[in-house]
Amino acid sequence: LDSGSISEKIYFMDRKLVIRRDEYKWVIERTGKMRVDGVIYASEDLIAEMDDMVASQVSHVASLPGIVGYSYAMPDAHWGYGFCIGCVAAFDPGLGGVISAGGVGFDIACGVRTLHTGLVEKDLKPRRKEQIAEALFAHIPAGVGSRGKISLSVSKLDELLIGGAGWAVEHGFGKPEDLQFIESGGKMPGAEPSSVSEQAKKRQLNEMGTLGSGNHYLEVQKVVEIYDTEIAKAFGIEEGDIKISIHCGSRGLGHQIGTDYLKKMALSAKEHGIELAERELACAPLNSPVGLSYLGAMRCGINCALANRQILMHLVREVFERECPKADIRLLYDVSHNTCQEEQHEIEGQKRRLFVHRKGATRAFGPGHPALPKEYSRAGQPVLIGGTMGTASYILAGTEQGEKRSLSSSCHGAGRQMSRTAATKRWHGKDIMRHLAGQGILIRSRSLRGLAEEAPQAYKDVSEVVEVSEQAHLARKVAKLVPLICVKG
Repeated sequence: LDSGSISEKIYFMDRKLVIRRDEYKWVIERTGKMRVDGVIYASEDLIAEMDDMVASQVSHVASLPGIVGYSYAMPDAHWGYGFCIGCVAAFDPGLGGVISAGGVGFDIACGVRTLHTGLVEKDLKPRRKEQIAEALFAHIPAGVGSRGKISLSVSKLDELLIGGAGWAVEHGFGKPEDLQFIESGGKMPGAEPSSVSEQAKKRQLNEMGTLGSGNHYLEVQKVVEIYDTEIAKAFGIEEGDIKISIHCGSRGLGHQIGTDYLKKMALSAKEHGIELAERELACAPLNSPVGLSYLGAMRCGINCALANRQILMHLVREVFERECPKADIRLLYDVSHNTCQEEQHEIEGQKRRLFVHRKGATRAFGPGHPALPKEYSRAGQPVLIGGTMGTASYILAGTEQGEKRSLSSSCHGAGRQMSRTAATKRWHGKDIMRHLAGQGILIRSRSLRGLAEEAPQAYKDVSEVVEVSEQAHLARKVAKLVPLICVKG
């Protein structure tokens, strides 16, 4: 599982494309049809590992109508469909601003939910750890085409798409107090089920309460380091704690919404005279019929993802009630990283109503923001950074500086540096599972190929990505967690 010697690394980024403004900020100056500058936050090594496509995509987003501020890329940025993964861009509807399905991503509201357990490492003796791993694997549906334990009618699904995590709690999947620690209170207003196709709904009828595949996971983790004791205390984190993180999104429904609206937006762009640098940037004016319809559908996707993670949390509670009754499963926070949300931000000295695309980027509000739970108001918003199978995850906190630096946005994970196809040619799932077991990490997966695709070495160094986020003042490091059990599709 050697990741390769330094001499084997390939450096892609053409330095002529970017200008270094400080140690961690690189600027693509406005040229051609760009309406704003581009900004990439990265270290020397991370910028070198980004290929020219990242710079190109940042520039292309900067050319879209109504963009304000900058076109941003986070430290974990890599190529994506239309917008790069790790892109942040805000659009003003009063200036003809647009919304793009490619700027949100296919897995709408994919995100991370981190749970307290009330346990410490000594509570997970080897035999108990094995029992919990097997119980989670048996109880949590995961993998391509996985079916949940809930079967919904279309009318019930419509209720869920409006109600989000609140619908799940009302139907017995969780506790009312869970909702106060979910971004937007667990429900995105403005969801319009009538804007979601029948095909999208059909795909979701049996997928609620499922993890899915790819880089999605459920992980039992141990806190191994605290960086900010005051914020950690506010978040309820101590060294040695056992936490659980769930990483998943809106499953088939979100993917189908993205597919449906990319086609509609390609036509809409032409109708509104929008010139696209590439077809994948397909978009529609926010105030147009297509733009408004996509907003309603995307918000359904957000609510679907929030409900899905709420149901999964309930399933985790059921496992721990049986296997470890002393556990107390409570929600630390839930935040999405594939969304477009209406927010107020200061641009050129004025507060403006903007629609902020975050694709593979996490909202990171600083201390005192009115959207935060009162328990976290002085600390800032928890920013949950998922690691890769076998590597560390991190909990950060939003900063005051983040508003001006990145529209209160941070990274969302490590970011791929190798395609899934390339990873499967280099590693084998059984070898990865055996190697991680030797480190005390129990892996449970329904796909050995999926394990090879998600090999830790296929990703950037998450610790460096997090360090850049802190040094660039996008978010503050609070705690480091390492995996003990990882359930994957």
